[in-house]
Formats: sequence, C-alpha cells, structure tokens
Amino acid sequence: MALSEFTRKLVETKLRNFCREKISEIFRDRVRLGFRIDDDRVTLFEERLLFFDPSRWLALDVAQFRYHEMTNLWSLYYMDRDVRWHAYYLNPKRDFDILLREVDEDPVGVFWDDRTLMLGW
Repeated sequence: MALSEFTRKLVETKLRNFCREKISEIFRDRVRLGFRIDDDRVTLFEERLLFFDPSRWLALDVAQFRYHEMTNLWSLYYMDRDVRWHAYYLNPKRDFDILLREVDEDPVGVFWDDRTLMLGW
C-alpha cells in the first residue's frame, strides 16, 4: 500500500536533505545520491559516472526502508553482493530518522562500500 501523502512528503524532505548533505560539493560531478518511492518502499541509491563512459551514470542501491501501515513502523534493509535485500539487524522503528542515521553512520559496514569511505563521507 502506498505511503500517505503526509508521510511521503516528510520522507521526501528528509531524504532530499540527506542526499544533498552526504556528498561533498567537490565530488558531486562524479557521485550523487537519490531515492525513489514505490508504494510503501523507499530506496536510497548512489549514482557514479562510469569510468569507461563518463557520459553515463551507474545507479547502485544502498538501502531500502519499508513502511508497515498496520504497525506504523519502518524496517531497514541492505543489499548483498547478489543483489538481494536482507533485513538489517535493528528492530523496526516508528522514527524514520533513527534508521536514516544508521545508514549514514553504517556501523556494521553494509551500506557504503570502500570507495565511498575513501572519499571521506
């Protein structure tokens, strides 16, 4: 089921700010963050210029937030190397910001790869 209009606008605002602030201005011509909302799922993705064709961007999913309307809880998922989503170890939360902060800090190392860490984010 789709997010309510209020919840959708709130999440869009939070993620728009996160995507803008996460990437340093000096790297924005080569790397950018974005998100897409599909019904009750919100996917955060990273885009990078292709090394061999700098006119094209490659999108890599980073994290997925799933909203459960019956419980009003958000769950967090990460993608493995085989491009499958797995539930993150945290229990579902009412506060979207807690999960977004977890993605940002990435204490377990499942959201941001080594290339991202080298850029100092």
